[in-house]
Amino acid sequence: MKKQYPRLNGWKEKQKMEKTFDKTLRGFSFWEFKDKYGMKCSIQKSSLATEDAIWFGVDDTQPRIMIPGQGWIPYEIPKEVLISSRMHLTQDQVREMLPILEHFAKTGDLPEKEEKQ
Repeated sequence: MKKQYPRLNGWKEKQKMEKTFDKTLRGFSFWEFKDKYGMKCSIQKSSLATEDAIWFGVDDTQPRIMIPGQGWIPYEIPKEVLISSRMHLTQDQVREMLPILEHFAKTGDLPEKEEKQ
């Protein structure tokens, strides 16, 4: 029997997230997965030489524009434009965020203040 997790709108079965591991051509480890809406995401070891860091987030923002009567359609960004969609987090920053993420994983809510360690 699958474990059930409480939600505000009732009970929902836990669904396992598919993840794949690989390495870049330069040998940096990364994991790929999809978010709730099917957007391709990744977490990758950074090549930053001064401290340990990761890249984390959506790989392609898939920009859309709302056209009345048509809905959201793909919006082509000029090749000269760079849109950064992944966070570049240091190991210390990840440590700072872990209590917030762990609280959410346990409760489904964000803590209203920093929890003491």
